[in-house]
Amino acid sequence: MRKPFIAGNWKMYKTAAEAEAFAEEFKKIYAPSDVRVAIAAPYTQLWTLRKAFEGTGIGVAAQNMHWEDQGAFTGEISAPMLKEIGVDYCIIGHSERREYFAETDETVNKKVRKALSCGILPILCCGESLKTRDAGQEKEFVGAQIRADFAGIEAEDAKKVTVAYEPIWAIGTGRTASPQQAQDMCAYIREVLTELYGEDVSEEITIQYGGSVKPANATELMSQDDIDGALVGGASLKPADFLEIVHF
Repeated sequence: MRKPFIAGNWKMYKTAAEAEAFAEEFKKIYAPSDVRVAIAAPYTQLWTLRKAFEGTGIGVAAQNMHWEDQGAFTGEISAPMLKEIGVDYCIIGHSERREYFAETDETVNKKVRKALSCGILPILCCGESLKTRDAGQEKEFVGAQIRADFAGIEAEDAKKVTVAYEPIWAIGTGRTASPQQAQDMCAYIREVLTELYGEDVSEEITIQYGGSVKPANATELMSQDDIDGALVGGASLKPADFLEIVHF
């Protein structure tokens, strides 16, 4: 049975001092449960969070990484660098990375494979724009992303990937896909994964929903059959709000 996974994505918010304050407050109200929990933070906060969350079971995630171990890539961070400081997960292919930093399915696939080879668990993002959805092409688009992003990944490694479905039109807009819309797409993603790896493997892969997830809508979203968790943006910045989602 798939274990629910709630990950907070802080994007480009919080200093290291603010991250430490968050961690101390969150630890006071957090109690371990059957839900996996992680925080994805900017690079400068990762070591702070790793130390603060030691022994709690709360994971730490990077928001991006390069697909090479080292090299002349000014401003980039490699998977071995992240692994050395104890990073557990890495968000790969977030729509903001694809839109603003020229990420492609080819580079996303390279990053996923590199993360897996270094023992970092990928949180692989996919999702369509409003234009694509209004044209009725959302499944074709997302299906193509999944097939390209999983290219060359063996079944045992595929099980380690968390897929985060984030409709671009619902990220940071306050607009959320309805629970049925989210379920329909997550179920379709599992269908594509079944085509690629078979039902036994696809049933083990965690699929999150992301896009304006809040305490008010978390329970209904998480109650859907193929939604195994959430990638939470703004609501993860406040300990009490994030905990309420964790306890959906």
